[in-house]
This record gives sequence, C-alpha cells and structure tokens, in this order.
Amino acid sequence: MGGFGRYLAAALAARFASEGMGLAVVMLALERTGSAAYGAFALTAWLAPHVLAAPLAGAAAARTGRPRVLYAGALAGFTVAVAALAVLLGRAPTPVVLAVAVLGGTCGPMVTGGLSSLVAGLVPAGPGRDRAYGWDASTYNAAAVTAPAVVGLTAAFASAAPAMAVLAASGALAAALAATLPYEDPGAGPRPGGPGAGLGAGLAALWRVRELRAITAATTLAFVGIGSLTTTSVLRATGLGSPQGGGVLMTCFAVGALAGSLTLGRITTVAPGRLAVAAMATTGVALVAAAFAPSLALTAVAFAVAGVCDGPLLTATLRIRSEYAPDGARAQVFTLGAGLKLTAASAGAALVGLAAAAPPWTLLLGIAALQLAAAALHVLVAPRGKGARAGDAARNAAQGADGAGVTGPSAGSATAATGPRTPGAP
Repeated sequence: MGGFGRYLAAALAARFASEGMGLAVVMLALERTGSAAYGAFALTAWLAPHVLAAPLAGAAAARTGRPRVLYAGALAGFTVAVAALAVLLGRAPTPVVLAVAVLGGTCGPMVTGGLSSLVAGLVPAGPGRDRAYGWDASTYNAAAVTAPAVVGLTAAFASAAPAMAVLAASGALAAALAATLPYEDPGAGPRPGGPGAGLGAGLAALWRVRELRAITAATTLAFVGIGSLTTTSVLRATGLGSPQGGGVLMTCFAVGALAGSLTLGRITTVAPGRLAVAAMATTGVALVAAAFAPSLALTAVAFAVAGVCDGPLLTATLRIRSEYAPDGARAQVFTLGAGLKLTAASAGAALVGLAAAAPPWTLLLGIAALQLAAAALHVLVAPRGKGARAGDAARNAAQGADGAGVTGPSAGSATAATGPRTPGAP
C-alpha cells in the first residue's frame, strides 16, 4: 500500500472512531446511569476543546522536527481517551470522566484538519492532488455513514461498552498506520530547522487571505445549520408520524454526501470556490423541498439529494486551504478551520434544542436559509478579478506574519508551479 493509500486507511479509521463517539457516549451513559444528560455532558467536554486546541495542534505540527511522533502520538492519545471513557463512564466520579473527555478532545483537531494537512506532502501539486482531497473528504462521509450503524448494531447485540471498544480499536489502527506514513517526503511534515509559525499565524492567514476568509466564514455559518440537522430530522420524522424515521433521514443524507464526494467532489475543472458556493446553495434548495415534502419517503429523497449536494463542499474547502494556506501555517489553517466548523455545529445543536417546540418544517427552512446565506456570504467575501490576484499578495503577507518567515507562493499549494488558479482550470 502506497503512502497515500496508508494515509486514507489511517484517516478513515481515525474518523470512524471520532464519528462514532457521539452516539456511543450517550448510549453508554444511558445504559449505566439511566441519564442521557450525563452522556451529553461528557460529549460536550469531548467537543469543547477542539477549537481551543486547534491552533496549538497546528503550531506543534509546524514546529516539530518529529512529525511521526506527533501525529501517531496524538492519535494514540485519542485512542487511550476513548478506551478510558469506555471503562470510567458511569463508574468513576464525574470530574474524572469529564477530565478524561477534555484530554481526549484536545487530540481531536489532529483527527480532522491535522490529518488533512498531510495530503499536500503525499500527492504532487495539480489535478491529482485535487482528486486526492476528494478521496480525503470521502473518508469523513464514509465514517459518518458506517460508524453510527456499527455502534448501534454492536450495542443492540451486546452493549454500548463493546461498541466503545470497537471505536478504540479503530483509533489504535489509525495510530499504527500514522506511524508508517512517509513524513520524510517534502511537505509531508515540517522540515527540521525550517521556519516556524507563531500561534497566531493560522488565524492571521484565515483573516488576511480573502479566499481562506471566505470559505471559513461561509462553512462556519453553514455548519450552524448542519449541526442542528440531526435533531431536526428526528422532529420532522415524528411530525410525519414516524418517530424512528429520524435515523433514516440522516442515513440518507450521509449516504448522499458520500456519493457526492466520490462523484461531484472529484470535479477538478471547476474552481473550488465556485464548487463550494454551488454545493451550499443547492443543499439549501434541497432542504427547502424536504421542509414541504408530504411524506417520510419524499422527505428521505430530499435529504439524500441534499447530501449529494453537500458532498463536494468539504472537497472544495480542503482544496482552498491547500492552495492558499501559507507553508508555515498550513497545519494551523487546517486544524483551526475544522475546529471552527465543529464549534459552529455544536452551537447549532444547542440552538435547535432551544427552538425544539417550533414546527419542524420551520426548523428545516431555517437550516436551508443558513446554507443559502452561507453561499451568499462566500460570494460577497471571496475576491473577484483583480481582487483574486490581490489575494495572492495577502497570502504572501500572511506567510510572513507571526514568525512564518516565508514569502512567495505556498510551496505545498496546487498553484505553486503554475501561478494562481484561473476559473475553470484544473
């Protein structure tokens, strides 16, 4: 198995463990304590550190001279935390459980954006790298489809504790595979003695480079809606007379997203910014249709279409981050962007909880409106024409900020050899 193949296997295993945690923790808490709220508190402690740990994780990845130890160690720490929660949840004092969850959550950014930042060093710049980001995005969607199903089936036939053990085993596999990746390849990991980026370099790049600012702002807004979709799907299915249909709707969305990332997400002849705008806008339209569908079957079809439309968004996001992130702050850009999206999703889940008494179709319309607003926000913020070339100058300025110490095009970006991407170019 080549370096990129091992990377995909490691990413899929790590993200499978991450995607399964939400369901497994709540089920285990309910099984042992009879309180789903206890599991919700543990899950909040698991998710909360992501956005705070993201810049630290990115800076560590940029500065370390031993990337193999950092990445494999972070995944191992993630795995140990999952295994510890499987043993301690509902048995140990609550402060101990929450502390373990917080420690495990600090490793979370390496599972998402941290791993994705390695793709630029494993695949040469050009259309091949763009397709590689499509495959990387598919690991998220594949994990979102399979992990809840495996956790649910394992818990049904055994209990939630073995389900947590499955997640821990998947995390251990990811750590083992991460230890075999070719970090010594140019760009696969930071070069010892190379320029380091300060803790603010990633945030500076996200703000100063308009392409990064546009995709980060748009996807963060969109994920406020995506984070509330699971609860809304349950409410919508209940309103249609099928309380158990919420899982069906989310499965349709996840399967559609996987199909979209493997098909539409592999289109390299469309500029990633345009692909992102189209993905958010069409997802919004499909969710409007879901809000007015008269039956669960038609709502499921609309959810599947929405998933297909949403599938290319992550691929486009990864391509933009790779293309415009300064070399010294690349890992920070990936981890911070992922952390912001996850935090936005958590906020969306909380908001829909407060509005749960509203008619479900209005909640779906609200989610759809957020997707359409996110597409409009990207159009407003992203540079056009001369502004696009000015974005390259801003990117170069960001590379020199906070100790990045780099000027000129990003060496790891898809445009390093050919200049700025033009609309329609691969």
